[in-house]
Amino acid sequence: MIFKSISFYHFRNFSEKQFKINPHLTAIFGKNARGKTNILEGIYFLIRGEGFRETREEELIIFDKKEAHVEGVLEDKKNKDNNNFRISLIRNDFGLDKFYFLGKTKKGRQSYLKDILPVVLFSPEQIEIINGTPSMRREYFDKFLSGIDSEYKKRLINYSQALRKRNKILEKTFNIVDLKQELKFWNDYLINQGNYLIDKRREYIEYLNRNKKIDSKEFFIKYESNDINTERFNEYFDREVKIRKTFIGPQKDDFKIYLTDNLSSKSKNIHLYGSRSEQRLALFWLKINELKYLESFFKKKPILLLDDIFSELDHDNQKLIFNLIGDYQTVVTSTEKELTKLINLSYHSSYDTIDL
Repeated sequence: MIFKSISFYHFRNFSEKQFKINPHLTAIFGKNARGKTNILEGIYFLIRGEGFRETREEELIIFDKKEAHVEGVLEDKKNKDNNNFRISLIRNDFGLDKFYFLGKTKKGRQSYLKDILPVVLFSPEQIEIINGTPSMRREYFDKFLSGIDSEYKKRLINYSQALRKRNKILEKTFNIVDLKQELKFWNDYLINQGNYLIDKRREYIEYLNRNKKIDSKEFFIKYESNDINTERFNEYFDREVKIRKTFIGPQKDDFKIYLTDNLSSKSKNIHLYGSRSEQRLALFWLKINELKYLESFFKKKPILLLDDIFSELDHDNQKLIFNLIGDYQTVVTSTEKELTKLINLSYHSSYDTIDL
């Protein structure tokens, strides 16, 4: 499938606008606050059913308007058919209604999403996956795995809700005998839900570690799982009673990324010792593997969205990215029109530009 065009009506800063998308590369140029990222968010919104910046979905609608629509056209490369798809947001007295359409047919969210192509987003803010807290890395892997495994998403919700209930029991119950009896059910439940999460996280990390190379660099991840079982609950019981909080489980997991020096065969923790360029390359390594995994899983090539990332990369890594994205339809934003020189030198397919 190829994403051919996108149309906006009262979405973000676009009252009414349409943009054509090149089947290979579309480069969007303009100063800050002109709407470059809004185009990417519109594409992401159409494919995932959600934006990637708003805290409340109402923020996607122009502030003084009652509704917004985003519509796209996909081309099926096999039979050359064009397929229209649209998401509408409409304010009401109680909040917001969201409607999904394939052609003129109204669809439920899941039915709509399964017919759209996958998408991978790479934005500067995501560097927090590398240099942020362990919770940010867990959030990244949870969001990715939830997008491909509905059972993972369900169990993640179950686990989070049960963890909150268990913590409330620890906060309120002071009789040790009663506490142990109350906790037994929640311990068993958390073990069942949590081990599914750990197993799926481990499977994906193993996939990443089978695909270490990006050009001449090699990355790998150490998955520091915080195992959850009856023995560990017993081991940490006294400590949990003291601090009134659950001490073990996948909510404590971490993922450490390392870069291997091919000359010395030594590895360094990229979070602590990586340069800014190396950290961004590590993030791109994750994103390239996202692309490959999603393509294998859905049997469709994802579209890649690169939001103003090139100013954060040195020249060699800028060239590297253009060399690596050639197999995927890509939309990139930048404030620097000089990037076209690099595209002409490094990119070997057709491309179009949009100036805002």
